Amino acid sequence: MTLWLTRDDLGAAAHAATGLLLVSPDVSSAVPLAPQDHGLTAQALREAGVGERDRVVVALAEPAGALWTAAAAGVAGAAADVGPRGRLRLHHALTALKATTLVITPTGAMDFLARLHLEFLLDPLDLGLRNIVLTGEIAAKRTMSHLAGEFESRVTEVFANPYTGGGLAWRAADEDPLTPLADGVLGVASLTKDDAPDPATGLAELIVTPPPGDAALRTGLVARLGSPHGVPAPAHTVGDHVLVRGVWLALPRIEKALSKIDGVAGWDLAISRQGTLDAAVLTVTFSRMSLVQNPMWKSRIRQAVQALTPISINVEIAQDVSETPAPGTVTDLRGHHLGRDRALIT
Repeated sequence: MTLWLTRDDLGAAAHAATGLLLVSPDVSSAVPLAPQDHGLTAQALREAGVGERDRVVVALAEPAGALWTAAAAGVAGAAADVGPRGRLRLHHALTALKATTLVITPTGAMDFLARLHLEFLLDPLDLGLRNIVLTGEIAAKRTMSHLAGEFESRVTEVFANPYTGGGLAWRAADEDPLTPLADGVLGVASLTKDDAPDPATGLAELIVTPPPGDAALRTGLVARLGSPHGVPAPAHTVGDHVLVRGVWLALPRIEKALSKIDGVAGWDLAISRQGTLDAAVLTVTFSRMSLVQNPMWKSRIRQAVQALTPISINVEIAQDVSETPAPGTVTDLRGHHLGRDRALIT
C-alpha cells in the first residue's frame, strides 16, 4: 500500500527520521539522503553536458547546494559551493575558479545577467561559461533561450526534488516536457485524490516516489497536462507552502506566529516578480486603530517573520482596521500559486 505524503507530513515526522537528513531552511521537512539523490544529480549534470574537464560553481541555497556540489565533484574536474547570495561575489568566484559551468536558480541567473550589464558593465561572454544549469524555481517563459543567447552557453533546466534538492528530470528547451532521469522517480497525480490525474481538469500535481517505492510525496508543484510524452514541467504551486526565491515558505507558520501577537486581525502575503527576483510583502491588518501607527507592533511582526525563514519579507501595515478576524491570504502576482486548498482548484 502506497503512503501519500505532503510536506506537512514530513515535517511532523522529522523527530523520527533517521540517517543523513536534508532539512529545509524552516525545518518544514526533513528527509534522509539516499544514494539515488546523489546519483541522479550527477546524471543530470552529465545530461547538461558537464564532463571531467569542466569546473563547476554551484550558487544554490541549502540543502541543495551541498548535494549538487558533491555530485559535481564526481563528474567534473572541480566543484565549489558559493551559496546563493552576492552577485559580485559570484562573478569573482567564477573568474577566480575559471568556472565553465554554473548551477543556479532561473531568477538568480537572470539577476546575475542584469547586474553584469547594468551595474558591473561587463560582457557575459568574457566569463567563458560553457554550461548553465537552472534548478529550484518556476522559470519565466523564454528564460533558457535568453540566457543561452547572452552567455552563448548550453542552458539546461533540471527539475529538482523539492525535499532534497537533487535532480529528478531535465529538459533542454523552454517548451520541452521533462525527461525523468530514471524510471519511476517522478510522476503526476490528481490534486484532490490519491490517484492518477483527471484529464478533464487539465492540471496535475507532480509527485516524487523515492525508494523503496512505498510512498508518494506530493511536491506542491502543479503542471498543466498536455503532451503525452515526458512529464509536464511545473507552472504553478498549490497548498500551504509557497515557493519564493527557490525556498519553500510555510504559510501555517506565519499564521501561528502572528496569532501570538495581540491585535492582528488578518494578513495578506503578496508575491511578485516585477524585475528579475521574487519579492514578498506581508501586509498585516490590525483590529484596533491605536496599533496602526505603533512602531513597536510593526517591529514585533517583522522580528516574528524573520525568525521563520531566510527569505527577505517586507512588512507593511494596512491603514484600515478590521474588528472581525479573517484567515490569511496569498496574492501571487506571478500567477504561480493556485491556492491553499487543493479541493478548490479548478
